Amino acid sequence: MLKFTSEHEWLKIDGDIATVGITTYAVEQLGDLVFVELPELGAELTKDGNAATVESVKAASDVYAPLDGAVTEVNPAIVDDPSLVNADPEGKGWFFKLKLKNPGDADALLDEAAYKELIA
Repeated sequence: MLKFTSEHEWLKIDGDIATVGITTYAVEQLGDLVFVELPELGAELTKDGNAATVESVKAASDVYAPLDGAVTEVNPAIVDDPSLVNADPEGKGWFFKLKLKNPGDADALLDEAAYKELIA
């Protein structure tokens, strides 16, 4: 299941694990990324709380936790090479995996059609 937030994060949900990243739209707004800071493994994130930071040639921006949960995995490749996020934001440029505290909360997030309407 693919979901989106109004803050331009995407989530690919499989059971109670969500892979999280920033959308193509967010990357286009930011420009070329030069720095990515990810959450610590095991960190307990709260919905809408700061989860990660990205810096581009234009600006620095926070990446927010889309739902409550614990970080089970991070993507070190994007720390070493932030341009991976620019090249494939909704694929190889994922940020972290989150074990969701309440998987049902994802129902309140945007589906792809609603997200496309938001950014239109």
